[in-house]
Amino acid sequence: MNPLVQLAAEEAENPLIPPIPELIIGLIAFVIVFGFLWKKLLPNINKVLEERREAIEGGIEKAEAAQTEAQSVLEQYKAQLAEARHEAARLRQEALEQGSALKEELRAEGQRQKEEIVAAGHAQIEADRRAAAQALRQDVGQLATALAGKLVGESLEDHARQSRTIDRFLDELEEKAEAAR
Repeated sequence: MNPLVQLAAEEAENPLIPPIPELIIGLIAFVIVFGFLWKKLLPNINKVLEERREAIEGGIEKAEAAQTEAQSVLEQYKAQLAEARHEAARLRQEALEQGSALKEELRAEGQRQKEEIVAAGHAQIEADRRAAAQALRQDVGQLATALAGKLVGESLEDHARQSRTIDRFLDELEEKAEAAR
């Protein structure tokens, strides 16, 4: 062959376009590999992706459920805390009221005891005053009798007469003392 013809024949073949038999064989190989991947690999990939999607959705649902439960427990704790604070305030108020009542009771008891002691003191003072008045009456009576006996010059030893004289003298003194007031 002529070199020019051969050159022209080579020019007719484009290096970018493969020969037809190679193109057919490549297409058949592509279809076989694509069919194999479609039948065997794609279902496994879809299955794994579906399992992951379900696991993620289940995890999200579990997390939402756990968050809801945690929120519920938090609300319960807040309610219990508020109730405990209310109960503590009520107990504090009750203790204050009981303390005030006890203080008033003790104050009233102290006042009553003070009044009893003062009354007993007054009664004791009155009894001591009477005893002192009686002792004074007897002493004054004896002194008055002795003095009167010396003045009169006779003995006033008669007990009944002496008592009457003393009583009369003291009654007159008491009347004068009351009139002077």
